[in-house]
Amino acid sequence: MDGHFDYAVGMSGGVDSSTAAALLLEGGHSVVGLTMRIWDGSVAIREGAKHACYGPGEEEDIAATEAVCRQLGIKLVVVDLRDAYRALVLDSFRAGYLAGRTPNPCVTCNRQVKFGLLLDQAAAAGVAFDRFATGHYARLTERDGRLHLRKAADRAKDQTYFLHQLTHEQLRRIEFPLGELTKALVRELARGRGLAVAERPESQDFIAGGDYSVLFQAGQVVPGDIVDEQGNVLGRHDGFVHYTVGQRKGLGIASSEPWYVLRTVPARNQVVVSRRQDILSSRLTAEAALWAAGAPPSAPLRCAARIRQKHAEAPALVTPTGPAGFTVDFDDPQLAITPGQAVVLYDDDVVLGGGIIA
Repeated sequence: MDGHFDYAVGMSGGVDSSTAAALLLEGGHSVVGLTMRIWDGSVAIREGAKHACYGPGEEEDIAATEAVCRQLGIKLVVVDLRDAYRALVLDSFRAGYLAGRTPNPCVTCNRQVKFGLLLDQAAAAGVAFDRFATGHYARLTERDGRLHLRKAADRAKDQTYFLHQLTHEQLRRIEFPLGELTKALVRELARGRGLAVAERPESQDFIAGGDYSVLFQAGQVVPGDIVDEQGNVLGRHDGFVHYTVGQRKGLGIASSEPWYVLRTVPARNQVVVSRRQDILSSRLTAEAALWAAGAPPSAPLRCAARIRQKHAEAPALVTPTGPAGFTVDFDDPQLAITPGQAVVLYDDDVVLGGGIIA
C-alpha cells in the first residue's frame, strides 16, 4: 500500500473504534483502518443470532467499517486471519473446556491475534504505520522505564482485564484514544460527527448467540449426570459445556438450599455441584504469568487481584513460584475461582501483571 501512516486503527464497525479513528484524524494524523476477517463458516451458528465477535454477522461489521472509513476518508485494509483464529482461539477454547476449564478467549485473541498477527499480516501486506490504536477503554503509564496498563477513566467500561497479557514491546506501539473518556461521551462525540455507527450496539459475547456448544462435535455435548462430591446423582445436565464454576441458576435440582457448580468432569460427562461454602476459596495458583515489570517480584507482593472481568478486585498476597507462576492468597475467601480464567493483579489502577488460573 502506498504511503506511511502515523496510525493504523483496529476497527470493528462499532462506535468505539470509529470514534478513535475520527479523533486521531482530527488531531492531524494520517490514519489507515485495519479489520480482521475471522468468521469461516465452520461453526453452525444461525443467521440472526445475538451479535458477537465470531459469527455470520461479520460481513455486516465489515460493511459498517467500510462505511465509516469512506465517511472519514481513510483506507480500510481487511486482513484474513480465519485460519489463525481457528487454531489460536477456537481450538484453544475447545481444548480448555474439554479439560474441565473455562477459558477466556478474549485474553488469547488480544495478545496473539488482535495485537499480534493482525499487525504482522498488515505489515507483510505493505501497510506501513508507526503506532496502532484501538477503541479499547484503557490507559498506559510508565514505571521504571516500562509501560504498564492503567485502568480507563470510565471504570465501568475498563478493559485492562482482557488486555493484561500484552507485553511491554506490544504496548510501545499502542495507543488508546478513548482511555480518558466515558462511553456516554464517546457516543456523544460520534453523534456530533455524524458517524453512521453512533447508535450501533456493541458486541456482548464471544460466539454469536452465546451458545458455546456449537463449537463442539456431536458426541461431545450430550446429556449426563449432575452429582454431588460423593457421586450421588442429583439431576441431569444437557451438556457440560453449558455450565461453569459458581453457576447457581438453571441446575434443575429441587432443594431448600441452593447448589452451585463446583467443577465439570468431561471425562465422565458430569457436572459436580456443592453448597456455597464449598466454592469459596482463599487461594489460587496461576500459570502463564506475565509481569509488567519484566520479571517476577523478588518477594511476596501485596496487591489487589481480579479473578474475572466483573469481579471486584480483592486484597491479597501474591507469591511468585518461578518465572511463569504465582500463588494468590486472598485476605477473604472468594467465590468461584475458576480454572482457565485470568487473574489480573493491580496496584490501585495500574496493572502489575497476571496469569491464567490453574
